[in-house]
Amino acid sequence: EVDLEERLHELDLRSDSDIPDVPPPTDSTPEILKKALSGLSARWKNWWIRGILSLAMISGFFLIIYLGSFMLMLLVLSIQVKCYHEIITIGYRVYHSYDLPWFRSLSWYFLLCVNYFFYGETVADYFATFVQRREQLQFLIRYHRFISFALYLIGFCMFVLSLVKKHYRLQFYMFAWTHVTLLITVTQSHLVIQNLFEGMIWFLVPISSVICNDITAYIFGFFFGRTPLIKLSPKKTWEGFIGGFFSTVVFGFIFSYFLAQHQYFVCPVEYNSETNRFVTECEPSELFQMKKYSVPPLLQAVLGWETVNMYPFQMHSFALSTFASLIGPFGGFFASGFKRAFKIKDFADTIPGHGGIMDRFDCQYLMATFVHVYITSFIRGPNPSKLLKQLLILQPEQQLSVYKTLKSHLVEKGILQPSLRG
Repeated sequence: EVDLEERLHELDLRSDSDIPDVPPPTDSTPEILKKALSGLSARWKNWWIRGILSLAMISGFFLIIYLGSFMLMLLVLSIQVKCYHEIITIGYRVYHSYDLPWFRSLSWYFLLCVNYFFYGETVADYFATFVQRREQLQFLIRYHRFISFALYLIGFCMFVLSLVKKHYRLQFYMFAWTHVTLLITVTQSHLVIQNLFEGMIWFLVPISSVICNDITAYIFGFFFGRTPLIKLSPKKTWEGFIGGFFSTVVFGFIFSYFLAQHQYFVCPVEYNSETNRFVTECEPSELFQMKKYSVPPLLQAVLGWETVNMYPFQMHSFALSTFASLIGPFGGFFASGFKRAFKIKDFADTIPGHGGIMDRFDCQYLMATFVHVYITSFIRGPNPSKLLKQLLILQPEQQLSVYKTLKSHLVEKGILQPSLRG
């Protein structure tokens, strides 16, 4: 056992030392910004570059929100593809796998297969009425999982056929790298879209909370940071972490208040097959109706209020903001450890001062999973609209059987009069 531990330790050291240096990303800062900030120190130059680009990205994000839920879905898909590309590219560089036969093509093929599976599930779930009217789509939806599995098997067999002597280990490294990357990017982006269909507020509040926490933690750390937080990220400080937490909770509470007032943000996103458009019209649920709450006695003396009016969703926003500021950053720490393991500063140089797209969304993926679990655990109940769509897909005799069973049940409950039988 001692010999085995020594061999494993030697293998671990060898693997760390054998990792080649990845060429550092080039400086993609626009020349106009370089000239405007040329007189500043590197620290303040980075501050201004990050600030200006952050404002530009936030403005673009609000524009896409204005354009509607479909554009948000396209944005999520685009970010997913770019994050996948950045992580896969690191694997190519680190393991020098450019010359492996078929592997670059297979990596993108697997991405298409997994997206076909997840987005096909979404189409079958939320676009049932649309699919029912098109016979060519009914076959694809009915056998969707079998087709998805068959497509994956083709890629799997192609990988096995591509194995080359003396490169087996490297090829299996990249095979595993590809699948872990798919798990991180595609699965999480699918959950983001699932959250969006529950109502745009479930998409905007979590994402905005992570963005707020990232910005405020950076500001507090920049001006007041003195105490290191974690060795993986030397620039992270306790001052930034704590300041970011309180700022994010306050932001989430206020931001939720404004969003909860509008149907556009609180209604589930549904596809209208008659107009071929996504609609967000409904009678807001109890979560988004103003209610009166009693203020705890300890706070009454401080605030001078006995009751307060607020939306129930604002209570849930506290849970979302807390996760975004306390647990969400660990997604960033994980990404920092990943980058240190492969001797790189950023995933890419897509955004000046920020790094790659994955550098900006490393915390968002963890947040997406939490929101999805939170909704399914504490929020989501039976959805009559979704159930009706599924009933409409059934054959006429099946629909009639459901009708008779439901009618009999309502009579037994006393909701329908026995005289209505027949």
